[in-house]
Amino acid sequence: MNVVLLRVGIDSGCGGIQGPLFSDGSFDFIPIPSDSHVRGHTYGNLWGRHKRKVIEYFPTERLRDKMRDCFVHDDPEFKTWTYGDPTRPKQSLRYLGAGDLLVFYAGLCGWNDCHEPAALYIIGYFEVVFAGLYPELVAKNSKETIQKMFAENFHIIHDDIAGRTYKRRSRNGTVKQSKSELVLVKGGPGSKLLQKAMRLSAPKKKFDRGGHRVFVLDPALEKYFGNFTKLNAIQRSIPRRIEEAHIESAARFVRTLR
Repeated sequence: MNVVLLRVGIDSGCGGIQGPLFSDGSFDFIPIPSDSHVRGHTYGNLWGRHKRKVIEYFPTERLRDKMRDCFVHDDPEFKTWTYGDPTRPKQSLRYLGAGDLLVFYAGLCGWNDCHEPAALYIIGYFEVVFAGLYPELVAKNSKETIQKMFAENFHIIHDDIAGRTYKRRSRNGTVKQSKSELVLVKGGPGSKLLQKAMRLSAPKKKFDRGGHRVFVLDPALEKYFGNFTKLNAIQRSIPRRIEEAHIESAARFVRTLR
């Protein structure tokens, strides 16, 4: 079994805000911005779980005007439990399989009468049914099957199935290319978008090697999740795999969240 943590959703660096956290511990998950959306989903017309359009969570009129007509990249989606990503940092997610847990966390900050500072919170998880690279899943099942199973996923909706090509220049000036593929993850029964967020990050940030203050795992949760690195940074959106010794405790903890 595997348990993997993955950061998702809007934040101050990608969208300009943290998601809203309410005084009762509930929240709204807000996707990151996108250049397009074939179904016309924008921050101005997307409704959150608290019966208000998500544009209302942007704190200033200037920011609301800027983001109102901006399209959203609504992935992961918690209707049919799918997640996709074609970039190089997420390629390891293809190794997830039946019985694994993909745990999503996001930046949230107190909104309205909630005054909690910005922090990272667990907001949901997939009980994984299967995962893989798009070309391999199509070869194993058929294009029609995969397109149907992931019909609500942003990347399938937009026919964004070609992956990404990267160029890297070596020290001697040679340009090398590498290719990544679209990774798809399908959740099944037991998958959840939580009703109440669970704070994952420590009350205070720590300094990384570059001297930047970053979110780190709350020491109180190390008994469940163990350690990823010496610093235990969880700032950036790369998959963080739980070490074998803590897989059972992490899975038990996550599955108690509601």
